[in-house]
Amino acid sequence: MLAMATFVGFVVLVIGLIHYYLWRRLVRDTTRPGRARRVGAAVAVLLALLVPATMAGTQSGFYWLAWPGYVWLALMFYLLVLLLVLEVPTAVTRLVLRRRARSVTSPGPAAEPALVGAGTSAAAPTEAGDPPPASDAGNPPPSVDAGDTPPGRPGDTSPGATGRPVAGGAPADHDPSRRLLLARGAAIFAGLTAAGVTGYGVRTAMGPPRLDRVRIPLAKLPRSMDGLRIATVSDIHLGPLRGRAHTERIVAMINRLDADLVAVVGDLVDGSVAELGRAAEPLRDLRSRYGSFFVTGNHEYYSGVEEWVREVDRLGLRVLQNERQEIRARGGVLDLAGVNDVTADGTGLAAPADYAAALGDRDPSRPVVLLAHQPVAAHEAAKFGVDLQLSGHTHGGQMVPFNLAVKLQQPVVSGLGEVDGTKVYVTNGAGFWGPPVRVGAPPQVTLVELRAP
Repeated sequence: MLAMATFVGFVVLVIGLIHYYLWRRLVRDTTRPGRARRVGAAVAVLLALLVPATMAGTQSGFYWLAWPGYVWLALMFYLLVLLLVLEVPTAVTRLVLRRRARSVTSPGPAAEPALVGAGTSAAAPTEAGDPPPASDAGNPPPSVDAGDTPPGRPGDTSPGATGRPVAGGAPADHDPSRRLLLARGAAIFAGLTAAGVTGYGVRTAMGPPRLDRVRIPLAKLPRSMDGLRIATVSDIHLGPLRGRAHTERIVAMINRLDADLVAVVGDLVDGSVAELGRAAEPLRDLRSRYGSFFVTGNHEYYSGVEEWVREVDRLGLRVLQNERQEIRARGGVLDLAGVNDVTADGTGLAAPADYAAALGDRDPSRPVVLLAHQPVAAHEAAKFGVDLQLSGHTHGGQMVPFNLAVKLQQPVVSGLGEVDGTKVYVTNGAGFWGPPVRVGAPPQVTLVELRAP
C-alpha cells in the first residue's frame, strides 16, 4: 500500500510540474498581468487535474473522461517536447537581442572639454550682488524652438536623461515588447505543431491496422513446411475507446489472410469480462488451418486474468500458459510454445513465466516458435534454444519520441531483431493504450512467413 501511495504521489508531482512549466511558457510569458493571465492559470490547473481524474475515472466506469483526458495527455506530451526543444533557439535569440541592445545603448566617445580664455564671463565666478554677465558682442542668447526640449527635462531621450546606463554602467536589456513577441511566437509554433501532430496521431490510431508481411528463415524448419504462415496480432486493447467494432475489423482482416496459425500475443483487454466480454466475442470467428493461440500480456493481470483465460478459451483460442503445442503440418513438426507474461511474477494471480516448463525436455532437432508478450523474455528464451519469438507490448513506441524510452527497457522495439542468437519479431499492436494517438508507429497486423533454408 505504501509503495502504491508513493508511486501515485510521484505521478501527481510530475504532472503538476509539467503543467507549471506549460503555464509559464504558454501563459505567463505570453500575457501581461491581468484577466487573461488569471484565466490561463485556471485552465492550467483544471487540465492538471484532468489527467489523474481520467486515469482513475476510466477504471471506475466514467468512460466519458477518456476522450478529453487522454487526448489532452497526448497534446501535453507534445507541447512539453516541443517547448523543451525550443528552449535552445529561444535562448540564443534572446542573447542576440541583448547584445544588440547593448551596442545601441553604449555611449559614443566623450567630447573634449572646451578651452575658456581668461576673463571670459562664462568662466568667471560672480560675487554676491553682482549682476549677471552680459552676452558677447551684444549677441542674444540662443533661443529654443517650441518643439525642442532642453536636455535633462521631461521628454529628453539622451542616455543620462532617460535613466539608461551610460559609460561604466550595465547595458539595458532588449525591449520587453520583443521578449513578449518572442514568447508568443514560440508558444504559437509549439501549440499549432502539437495540435497537428496529435490530430494526425488520432487519425492513425483510430484507423484500420496496417498489414505487414515479413519472411523469417529458420534453420531447423523442414523443407516441407517452407512458407508456413502465422497471422500475428497483439495489444488489441479493448477498453473505453475501443469496442466490438474494433475486434470485428481485426478478425475480418486476419481471416482474409488465410493463415496456417493465428497468434494473439497479449494485452487483449483493459477491463473485466463483465465490461468487455461482448466486445471480445468476435474472436470466436477467427479462422486458421492449425488453430488460434493466445498468451497473456501485462494488462490481463490488471483486468482479471483468470476470468479472461477462461473466456478466451471459451471463444476457441488455445491459451498457452507455460506450455507448448506440436504443430504437425505438411509432413513436418514445429513446436509452438507460450509463456505467461513476466508481470505474473509476484501477483499471485497466475503462475509466473516458466521457460523450463514450456521449452524443456523437447526434441532439439525441431524448430520452436515462442509466443511471449514482452520482447525482454528473449533473454531467457535464448537459453533454451528458441528459434523465433513473437512479441508485442511496445506498441512500436506508439508516440515518437517515446520509442527512445522504450528502447531502454526492451531489446527490440519494433520489427525483426536478434537477442542472444534468438530471432525476435515485435509487432506494433493493433490498438493503443492511454491516448488514442499513434505517431511513427501505425497499428499493425503481421503475417509472418517461415522459410526453410
